[in-house]
This record gives sequence, C-alpha cells and structure tokens, in this order.
Amino acid sequence: MRPTAVLFACGMNSVRSPMAAAVTEKLFPGQIYVRSCGVRQGKVDPFVDAVMAEIGIDMSRHHPKTFEELDESGFDLVITLAPEAHHKALDMTRTDAVDVEYWPTLDPTLATGSREQILNEYRAVRDQLMMRIKKRLDWAPMPSG
Repeated sequence: MRPTAVLFACGMNSVRSPMAAAVTEKLFPGQIYVRSCGVRQGKVDPFVDAVMAEIGIDMSRHHPKTFEELDESGFDLVITLAPEAHHKALDMTRTDAVDVEYWPTLDPTLATGSREQILNEYRAVRDQLMMRIKKRLDWAPMPSG
C-alpha cells in the first residue's frame, strides 16, 4: 500500500533528502504529502539546483531544516538516507506507528574533480533516488490522452 505522507531525512537537508522529496512530489503530484529534513541544518547547495533543473525541478523554494523545525508529524513512512538521520528517526518515532526505512545513499558533496565530474556524482545520486522512489512507491506513468 502506498503511503500518504513521507518524510525524507539526511544529515543536513541540503542534498539527498531535498532531492528525494522534490522527485517524489514530481512523480506523485498531489498524491503523497512529502517533506524533508536533516539532523543538522545545512546550506542550499548550488549543485543540487543545477542537477534538479536538468529534470525540470525548481529547487528555489527549498530551505534546509532540521527534524526539530518540522511543523508537521503524522508521516506513514520515514526514509533516511544517512546513518545519523536513521538513528534520529528511529529515536523520534519509537512510540509512533511509523515505518522507518534506511536507504544508504552516497554523499555527493564528497566528490572531487572538475565541475562536470562533481555534477556527475550529484546526477548519480539523483537518478538512484528516482529509481528507488519509483520502485518503493509503485509509480506508474499517467496514461496520456
């Protein structure tokens, strides 16, 4: 059964979790309530903006926030993308009926090299997340016509 409310969490809510949330919103418009957060608050990452724009997603409204800054609760599913976020999510949901899944995801901010090499690492994370989201949330394209 597809969840109705999903929270994506990572270390700083700068790269992986906002990418996953934005992809989910694009794939399931108006179907799933989606938010993202981090253990610590990070800064907006221009590489995220660039690789998400390549697939038609505008990240200009994203502002990194922590678990404590979330205004909402009641998620059916929390997907964590970094070990520290997984531990935090398990701790915060231990008395709630919430599924918490850990999807180990590389941190592209550790990439080195040319701008294009770094962008390729971000693209790989974006594409991996998209594939996993489609599979986990049972995505099917809308019929045309």
